Amino acid sequence: MAATPEKPLLLVDVDGVISLFGFAPHARPAGRFAMVDGIAHFLSASAGEHLRRLADAFEPVWCTGWEEKANEYLPHLLGLDGPWPHLSFARAAGPGHATLGHWKLDAIDAYAGARPLAWLDDAHGEPCERWAAGRAAAGAPTLLVTTEPAVGMTGEHVERLTAWAQAPEIGKS
Repeated sequence: MAATPEKPLLLVDVDGVISLFGFAPHARPAGRFAMVDGIAHFLSASAGEHLRRLADAFEPVWCTGWEEKANEYLPHLLGLDGPWPHLSFARAAGPGHATLGHWKLDAIDAYAGARPLAWLDDAHGEPCERWAAGRAAAGAPTLLVTTEPAVGMTGEHVERLTAWAQAPEIGKS
């Protein structure tokens, strides 16, 4: 019996993707506030539905400074099957602390290896683009999907991610 190919990884950030910020008070998007460790977070109304759809095509992984806290709160708040695996970052990690140009890249490389992955985050930049291009050139398909923190993940992001995951070269690793 042939082995089933692994689904590509979907690395999911929280702040700016699911937990929205930076919107004008008079133009608040659809969603609701939820308390997480005593801090109010504005959760997108559509995030749960989007993530449930993406879980059919991907193996979802939390890629957030929330680390294990994401599983303590988000599956319940968003109606997700969980817990999901989560990345852990070096204690010195965080904005301004990086060996590859972005504080998450070392942990992503250690977890993902050469598996195809899509990374949904609001803070990709030129170092992430270089890293993704290098992975792709080495035979590890990589897609960066960048969100606007005041809007978060949209239906267009879901469509783009789903189409990418279904491409013939992605599911054959």
